[in-house]
Amino acid sequence: MSSSIAFKEWQVVCDALASGRQSILLRKGGIHEGRAGFSFAHESFFLFSTRFHALEEQVREGEVKVMPEWQIGEPITITHHAEALWAVTLTDWEKVAALESHHIYSEKTVRDRFDWEGKGMASGSIHVALVRVRKLAQPWEFPYEAGFGGCRSWIKLPQPPADWLETAQPVIDDESFAGLSRTSAPVAACL
Repeated sequence: MSSSIAFKEWQVVCDALASGRQSILLRKGGIHEGRAGFSFAHESFFLFSTRFHALEEQVREGEVKVMPEWQIGEPITITHHAEALWAVTLTDWEKVAALESHHIYSEKTVRDRFDWEGKGMASGSIHVALVRVRKLAQPWEFPYEAGFGGCRSWIKLPQPPADWLETAQPVIDDESFAGLSRTSAPVAACL
């Protein structure tokens, strides 16, 4: 888990992951994902909050903070890391809908993503990953770079602090997370 890869996600979703309110990621892909489209290509990644795309009606809860996109040189603060325990592409809407208690997205947002077609993804499918989120003991700061921009899910960050892994703490205790894992077991069975 020494990777310096980050997953870009809406600020409101990063907040939900950081609080333990959300435990899965749902992704279709971005404009710059490449010809093959999106995949959960990394099992271990930092959470990088974006400042665009999210609107209040796209989530069921949480505060959407409308801000201009990051500017080069502006300080970025990373506070959380995630590890994907499993990832799958679902093509059954009922299985996707059954995951509602694990995320804050509105049903319309999830349905729009599920139905969208492009960048290597067929309509009627969506990528899902169960993630275990850890809070870094100390926030990690570095300046924003042009390479962090664009509509892509994965970005490479500078080298993280040496001791971040040893001092990071799960946002959900082991027993509660085991319960979340059990409730998402029907989806994991698709693997």
